[in-house]
Amino acid sequence: MDINSLKTQIDADIEKIDSPAALEEVRVKYLGRKGLIAQLTSSIPGLPQEQRKTFGQEVNELKARILSLLDEKQKSIAGKKELSPSYSDISLPGLAQDLGHLHPITQITNEICAIFSRMGFIIIEGPEVETEYNNFTGLNIPLEHPSRDVFDTFYLNTPKSNTQKLLLRSHTSPVQIRVMKSRKPPLAVVVPGRVYRPDAVDASHSFMFHQIEGFMVDEGIKFSHLKGVLEVFAKSVFGEDIKMRFRPHFFPFTEPSAEVDISCAICRGKGCSSCGRKGWLEILGAGMIHPNVFKHVGYDPKKYTGFAFGMGVDRIAMLKFGINDIRLFYENDLRFLKQF
Repeated sequence: MDINSLKTQIDADIEKIDSPAALEEVRVKYLGRKGLIAQLTSSIPGLPQEQRKTFGQEVNELKARILSLLDEKQKSIAGKKELSPSYSDISLPGLAQDLGHLHPITQITNEICAIFSRMGFIIIEGPEVETEYNNFTGLNIPLEHPSRDVFDTFYLNTPKSNTQKLLLRSHTSPVQIRVMKSRKPPLAVVVPGRVYRPDAVDASHSFMFHQIEGFMVDEGIKFSHLKGVLEVFAKSVFGEDIKMRFRPHFFPFTEPSAEVDISCAICRGKGCSSCGRKGWLEILGAGMIHPNVFKHVGYDPKKYTGFAFGMGVDRIAMLKFGINDIRLFYENDLRFLKQF
């Protein structure tokens, strides 16, 4: 069989290839087990001894040439497929990966912390398992206070050798005690975190929710400083036209104490179903830190004064976003969460 004439035939056959099927047909014709290359190889033993080496080299070169030409043709066909409108519709949108985003509670927590950070507060977190002293005694909450009852606090089983009872903190205020015991004034701190209370779950209550505690301690801190800080916070979250008022209240760890309301963001203080027709919405509790708290942490109450405030992040988020059921935050329903 003439090798040169075979090369011409191979070039012509490969030139005609226009599809993967035709490519495979030519490959089998020349390189298959019964193809022409196999036939040439099997004919070598029948040749005279002096021709075998030269003919074998020519067959190997021919095989390498066929492989190279078929590889180039395959790449050419693949390129045409990618560009062919009939092969793929490049106008179709891509398969985008769904990206997660921050939970609305986390978004509000970050927003609030950022507001206070701009006013010079630092952010400190504390443990969710606390001692009874830090959660109650150090904050001037007496033994007979209802919140210390086993029906109002999640107490933990601890060994009898423990000198302090342990519990799931019922507010973020214990971090006040931890920080003031370890640092000296001036202090300006906000404390975000989860808290726990054995409340029956309904539209406005949950056994686990989120709080942000804030406090400032130094010489000469006054109630007017507290009002100024909270006014900046309220207007930053709810808008510049929001009004704020302080109502006298009682908290064991502050004196004087107050509850803070803002004008309803929906009706602008005129009265609607969201604010119970009152025109006001409660957002947090606050007051001047009680002298007994300073005594528990070793501060001189005659030298230092300070204020503290605490807010429910879940409630702030509900007011800001117009949500009427706290349980929506924890049901992991993407139809709800994707709105934020």
